[in-house]
Amino acid sequence: MEPLFGVVLGLILAVASPAHNNCTCATNKWAVCAQDSPGNCTCRLAGSDQPVDCSTLTSKCFLMKAEMVPLKEKRLWSPPRRLSDSDGLYNPDCEDSGVFKARQCNQSSSCWCVNSAGVRRTERGDRSLSCRELVRTRWIYIELTQQRNSSAFALPDLAKALTRLFESRYKLHPKYIAAIKYDPPLIQIRLDQNKKPRWDVDIADVAYYFEKDVKNDSVFHSNPEFTLSVNGDALAVEKLWIYYVDEKPPEFCMRQLAAGISAVVTVVVLTAGIGIAVLLVLRWLHTRKYKKFESKEMKEIKAPSSE
Repeated sequence: MEPLFGVVLGLILAVASPAHNNCTCATNKWAVCAQDSPGNCTCRLAGSDQPVDCSTLTSKCFLMKAEMVPLKEKRLWSPPRRLSDSDGLYNPDCEDSGVFKARQCNQSSSCWCVNSAGVRRTERGDRSLSCRELVRTRWIYIELTQQRNSSAFALPDLAKALTRLFESRYKLHPKYIAAIKYDPPLIQIRLDQNKKPRWDVDIADVAYYFEKDVKNDSVFHSNPEFTLSVNGDALAVEKLWIYYVDEKPPEFCMRQLAAGISAVVTVVVLTAGIGIAVLLVLRWLHTRKYKKFESKEMKEIKAPSSE
């Protein structure tokens, strides 16, 4: 009886072990997951302790917050590569829904307003800075440059491959892909999302996931290897730029704008002044040389003949 019980217990453990190992978040490698009951895997995000829906993309705000978790803490769940200062990351304040709070501040009490993509849209101020609303980013322009010596593709094939990629990997409905243009080696993708229904992914999150994939720092836990191909031929990307266009224009302070214009005007005036001064000096030297030559000629004419 005891040997039979041991066999049954071993089978139960063998079945339970893979289930435990499968308790991961497919769309977020920074999520910390635990199986709190048989068949129930709960995942929370590092840095915010927010529950994560692993069936869709995690919000950009939560992702940026997870990236700011100290490296020593991340070692418990396979940390990403070190971040460089040029990444433009900061530790954001997020709503419980995952959207950015309109006002962001750092530890030095410097504050600024951001759009729905977390991109700064005002000058920096102090804690008294007020941000009336979170302005939505409606358009996102993604520009890619193919690596040198790469073969060109037909535009219909390229557009079809990119549309399929955004739909299958990032769950973005094709209706939000407004246009794809191709002038080798430059590829332009325009995403347009005026309003986001609750069940659709946000184009800001899509752009962030795509940027991470292109930079070989994928957020996905499953299938982290990113491959972009057209008809079976690899599309090698050399450079990436992402531009954000909001529903409302940025609100930069006129005082800063005036200071910038004053600086430009000062430089132009100084340059023009120096140029005029140089011209006057050159003309004076030329006139002086001419007068000396004219005076010498007159003396020779007035001198009496030796005959």
